[in-house]
Amino acid sequence: MSDTYEYLMENHQEAYRLDIKTDIEAVRRQALLCGIKPGARVLDGGCGSGKTTTVLHSLVQPGGRAVGVDFAPDRIEFAKSHYEKEEGIEFHLMDLRGDLGSLGAFDFIWIRFVLEYYLQGAVDIIENTARSLKPGGTLCLLDLDHNCLGHYPLPDQMERILHKLVERMAGKYNFDAFVGRKLYTCLYDLGFKDINVHMIPHHLIFGDLKSSDDFNWIKKVEMASRKAGDLFDSYPGGYQGFFKDFNAFFHDPRRFTYTPLVICTGKKP
Repeated sequence: MSDTYEYLMENHQEAYRLDIKTDIEAVRRQALLCGIKPGARVLDGGCGSGKTTTVLHSLVQPGGRAVGVDFAPDRIEFAKSHYEKEEGIEFHLMDLRGDLGSLGAFDFIWIRFVLEYYLQGAVDIIENTARSLKPGGTLCLLDLDHNCLGHYPLPDQMERILHKLVERMAGKYNFDAFVGRKLYTCLYDLGFKDINVHMIPHHLIFGDLKSSDDFNWIKKVEMASRKAGDLFDSYPGGYQGFFKDFNAFFHDPRRFTYTPLVICTGKKP
C-alpha cells in the first residue's frame, strides 16, 4: 500500500473479506454522524469492495454522487462488477497519495479504515486528499484505536504474542494499531475548523460468534501470523499451535472482544 511497505492484508480474498465484514447499518449511522446528506458529492477514499460507497451513495440521494477509489485492481474490479449499477456512483483505480485532480471537487471526503495501514504517511494522505475538498467541505476520518488488542480473558502467553505481532506489523508493514487517537490532533494541526469527534464501539463481540466476525478476525490473525513466523518459535506448537489456540479462544462464547472506533470530522478553511 506504499512504495516501501506491502499492504498487510493483501491476499486473493481481500475484496471478499472487506465486503462481508461491512455492516451497512453501521456505515449509515457513521455517515450520518459525519453530516453526509442529500445532494452532496462524496469521495470514498480506499473504497475496497465498494459496499461502503453504495451506502454513501444512498445517503446523498436525491441529486448526489459517490465516487470510490482504491489502489488495488482486483478490488476496483469487484466494486465495478457488484456495485456500479446505478446513476451517480462510480469507481476508479487511483492511489490516495497521487494526483486526484481528475476527479473534481467534493463536499465530503470519507476515509475509513485506511490510515491504520499508514503508520508513516497518514498525514500525507490526509493533506493530499484534502486538496480535492471544496472550501467549507468536510473531511471524515474513521479509524480504530488499540486495534486487535482488546480481548479477554486471553492467556498471558497469547497476549504477549499478540502485542509482539502488532509491533512487528508496525515495523515491517507500516501498520498503526493506535491511529484512532491521532485523528483529532492531525486535523487540528492542519488548520481544519469545527472539528468534532465521536467514539463508538466497532468490534463488540461476546457470546456466540457471528460468521462475518469469524471469517474477518481469523483471516486477520492468519495473515499477520504467517508474516511473522519466527515470533512463534517459543510458543508450544509454533505458529500452528498459536493459530489453533486463538481459534479456540475466539470461538468460546465466554470471550469478550472490543475495539474503539474514532470518528473525526473537520471543515476545510
